[in-house]
Amino acid sequence: MSDESDVGEEITEPRTTEAEGDEKLPDNPLIQDVIPECLSLLCKIGSGLTHAYVRLDVHDRDITDIQLLKSFIHVRYVDLSGNFLRDITPLNHLTNMLTLKADKNQLTSPKLEALPFLQIANFANNKITSTEGVEHPLLEQLNLNSNQITSISGLHPGTLTNLHTLELRGNKLESTAGIYLPNLKNLYLAANIIKSIEGLERLEKLTLLHLRDNQISTLDGFSDQMKSLQYINLRGNNITSLKELNKLVSLPLLRAIVLNDNPCQEEDSYRVEVLIYLRRLERLDKDEYSGEERTEAEDIHEQRRQEELLLKGEEGGEEEGEAAAED
Repeated sequence: MSDESDVGEEITEPRTTEAEGDEKLPDNPLIQDVIPECLSLLCKIGSGLTHAYVRLDVHDRDITDIQLLKSFIHVRYVDLSGNFLRDITPLNHLTNMLTLKADKNQLTSPKLEALPFLQIANFANNKITSTEGVEHPLLEQLNLNSNQITSISGLHPGTLTNLHTLELRGNKLESTAGIYLPNLKNLYLAANIIKSIEGLERLEKLTLLHLRDNQISTLDGFSDQMKSLQYINLRGNNITSLKELNKLVSLPLLRAIVLNDNPCQEEDSYRVEVLIYLRRLERLDKDEYSGEERTEAEDIHEQRRQEELLLKGEEGGEEEGEAAAED
């Protein structure tokens, strides 16, 4: 299994400007004179007999208004990042759009009308407070990192059937509840204030789960229904005992876990003890297990199993003796 532990892990701070916090930014609408230098990628459209530019790049221009874009119905790739947009509803007219970058703006909501072909949407580093209003039927990747979201709602499984990657790092989430997306494979929830893992048990296709830098102390909430989960990042949480790993034994494909910067890392023989609990594990804290570690873990596991059987036998003998004495 490839190491995906650092994929998309960087969390950027919200952009600060002199204008940020003002009640009203100076008007700086997108104007027609700027459009020619922003358009590129000439492609066939419609029946293929005509052509149009389908890429629009308007990033980092301090734009506050994009009403002009209503007429650019053939655009497929739109980059509006690094502006001062508070309203992107003109994009509702761009029904051929495939990708949208609207990160680093002043948006308070990702809501748009359902765009029939939109596959990738990036709303990171805005002021978004809710996940409501994302209803694009072909959406595959949704980035809502570094916003102000406190809970997850409105992500309808019947609509977002293609969504495989959801990024919600750097928000204000206290729980993982509210995510039931049947085809979700990658879930990034690092740098929130999550205390409990709940509502994820039906994510049968989830393979990668990032929960780094939260406030998780127990590993309740995992289920054998999560039969595709291979990688969990729990770095920088509050897990104090390795016994919590018993709650992950039911995950059939779990092969890698990150636990460093948790109190449990201070336990004696940390790496071997983790392997005793999770015997199919291949990597801990991004380092592969050696053959020697695996042999040691197997030997200790077998020794403890024999001791447990012996103890049960002795307890059974005592119970039989007590019963005989009573007779």
